[in-house]
Amino acid sequence: MEANAFDPPEGSLRRSVGRGAIVTAMAQSVRVATQIISVIVLSRLLSPQDFGVVAMCAPVLAFIALFQDFGLTQATIQKTGIRHDEVNSLFWINVAVSAVLACVLAGAAPLVAAFYGEPRVSGLVAALGLQIMAYGLGAQHLALLTRRMQFTRLAIIDVASAVTGLAVSIAWTFIDRSYWALFAGTLTGAVLPTLCYWVSSRWRPGMPRKVEGIGQLLNFGAGITGFNFANFFARNLDNVLIGKYWGEAQLGLYDRAYKLLLFPLSQITNPLSKVMVPALSRLKDEPDRYRSAYLRVMPLILLVALPGVAFATAMSDVLIPFVLGEQWRQSAPIFLALGFAGLLQPLNNPAGWLFVSQGRSGDFMRWGIVTAVTSVLAFLIGLPYGALGVAIAYAVSEYMRTPFLWLYIGKTGPLKAHHVLRAATPFVLGAHLALAAVWFAKPFLPQQHIVAMAGAVVLSYVTTILVSLCFAAGREALREALKLVPMRAPAAVPSGAK
Repeated sequence: MEANAFDPPEGSLRRSVGRGAIVTAMAQSVRVATQIISVIVLSRLLSPQDFGVVAMCAPVLAFIALFQDFGLTQATIQKTGIRHDEVNSLFWINVAVSAVLACVLAGAAPLVAAFYGEPRVSGLVAALGLQIMAYGLGAQHLALLTRRMQFTRLAIIDVASAVTGLAVSIAWTFIDRSYWALFAGTLTGAVLPTLCYWVSSRWRPGMPRKVEGIGQLLNFGAGITGFNFANFFARNLDNVLIGKYWGEAQLGLYDRAYKLLLFPLSQITNPLSKVMVPALSRLKDEPDRYRSAYLRVMPLILLVALPGVAFATAMSDVLIPFVLGEQWRQSAPIFLALGFAGLLQPLNNPAGWLFVSQGRSGDFMRWGIVTAVTSVLAFLIGLPYGALGVAIAYAVSEYMRTPFLWLYIGKTGPLKAHHVLRAATPFVLGAHLALAAVWFAKPFLPQQHIVAMAGAVVLSYVTTILVSLCFAAGREALREALKLVPMRAPAAVPSGAK
């Protein structure tokens, strides 16, 4: 295959991004619905002890998973004019790394079981190596499909894998009602996509051989892995510290508040990264189009996400008991504190698209280290004051990091800090004012919780939109949003894009 065989067809970029955003969102909706059904159905078929055994293995798998890809799928997606021999080398490296990690899991299995004092964990940890191997065998085929922007095909595979994995777990409970039913479902969810990626990509690896220039791709992947490693600690050390020094009750309150806030945000930014990274990678040599593409999509994310975060933050004392139950009311102040960090994360999280698409994985890793260090310092500062103190300190650190993040991104590349400031200010400011408006309107809202929350949602979105109309950039973004109403989704990408 020639290099251009790995690229999307000429003239397809604008159409592919618009369609990809829609089908990816639809696939994500089905996946979330499948997860909810899985929790409900399998919780009735299996015991808490079964879920507990799987949960004991989860941290080990999560840590190993940081290294299984080694950033090489992003290297394939991002590189201009990648060749068959380069992809072939990356394939065999992915397979070799996955095989090593599978052996590490097998070797560590008795140690993990001894740590928990639960012998059943040993076999399950070792078996998870099969899942790692399945991913390694399909990683480069997935990267090629993403690079070619075959988002509809990827969405179909994603949905089929999620549904089939759930069906296998349920069916397995009729054979063996144990934690192995959960493993069977997750293994199916790893093997089936890999088979589909091989069939759909039509690319086949050759024998491994030495290739010139592969070191540059490995360095790029190492930067991505370095960021993931640093980010792992930034995202998990708060739980470890709270659990160690304040116990399971405080940790439970913090964990529920954190996940209730960040889960909806991740459902917006994570699926879009599958579309935006390859799209921006194809535009990185055309600065004006690159900048225009990002600055048209980013405000739309803020318009969708930020008023919802503002509403949830201001109404936390009503929302938390309503959604989780009265026993979780003490999570409300923690949710309120984390909500302020949530007002910046939809702006900051897509910054990873820029680092990756511009080939700046080293900068990405360095920023990940800065984020990890400052987050850990915030956790330590807030720890004496319990879970609420940790939440407040983390939110403050998010505000302190944000300007430095965008100055760091803008030091090279087509997107400067002032571009982001102009595009984001209408919605970030609007969301903060919306939070204040809902907060002060709470005493005047109806007593019925559902009606009160519905009114607060409307007030939050209306306030954000009214504030954004005061800015030229806000009015421009709202016009783009209106173009999406009659399903003209490709308008989300600049009209000059191919």
